Amino acid sequence: MPVIQLTVARTPAVPSLWVQYTVRSTLYTARGTRFNPPRHYNGLFGSGDRLMFQGFRNRRETAIGRENGCEVKPLQVDVLAFGAHPDDLELTCGGTLAKFKRQGYVVAMVALTAGELSTRGSVEIRAQEFAAGAAILGAAYHRTLNLPDGDLGPDPAQKLVVARVIREYRPKLVLAPYWKDRHPDHANASRLVTEASFVAGLARYDPATPSHRPRRILYYASRYEFHPSFIVDVSETHDLKMQAIRAYRSQFYDERNERDEPETNISHPGFLEAIIARGKQYGSYVGVTYGEPFLVREPLRLDDPVEFFGEEYRRSFL
Repeated sequence: MPVIQLTVARTPAVPSLWVQYTVRSTLYTARGTRFNPPRHYNGLFGSGDRLMFQGFRNRRETAIGRENGCEVKPLQVDVLAFGAHPDDLELTCGGTLAKFKRQGYVVAMVALTAGELSTRGSVEIRAQEFAAGAAILGAAYHRTLNLPDGDLGPDPAQKLVVARVIREYRPKLVLAPYWKDRHPDHANASRLVTEASFVAGLARYDPATPSHRPRRILYYASRYEFHPSFIVDVSETHDLKMQAIRAYRSQFYDERNERDEPETNISHPGFLEAIIARGKQYGSYVGVTYGEPFLVREPLRLDDPVEFFGEEYRRSFL
């Protein structure tokens, strides 16, 4: 296998967060952006292999080359889900993400912050829990952007970070939190992802990276509810959702947890019971056991309402 060299140059707009990199070898040349890799890397890189940056044990990016050329296969996922903190996605749309996986779609999960302001646990523990939760749900990729916990917002630097992630993964759908919520980070994350999804499609915005605009943003509910545009039947993946949530032993009630940490609203056993009850609530609206609600801003097109509203819809009105 050929030895490769990784060289990077600081990005002026967000020097502390992003670098531009170039990977060169006898077989491949790849250029792009990655979140804060080390300045230099020497390693082995072959067709179909995975390139792991040192210092990011839970983060791997696939780069597939051709034996007779200098091409790297572009990364593309079907669904890119953003949460303000580790555990947000598992709590709100974990059943849907697991269902996407079962349906054969490629899913990436992104935590905008590392949750460094959390009352319980630590950044290191939450990173391990995030990796475990993503694995349970079947996500192909997961990453943390380390944006400032408690200070999320669509300022130019943060928007550039998120827009570049969208361009890197090139998703068909983006999932984001509902824009109204008790937690300011959730509401600000919604606006940040919404604006980043738009500018990511502008060719003259950060022209060093190829533009990409998702087809739609699907907003999921956290504390505040909404009248959903549709509800996904997650009856068959609800157990996986709860397993992923319980992987966050530092955050939620766990009778095996021996940590001497203060109790919070979400560490009480009643919180998990409420998550289960909400799933049943939305499932009952569409005649299934468990459901997860989503909202889209734009009207949805139906070419054949008669066929769309098939026999199964009768059950939700009985």
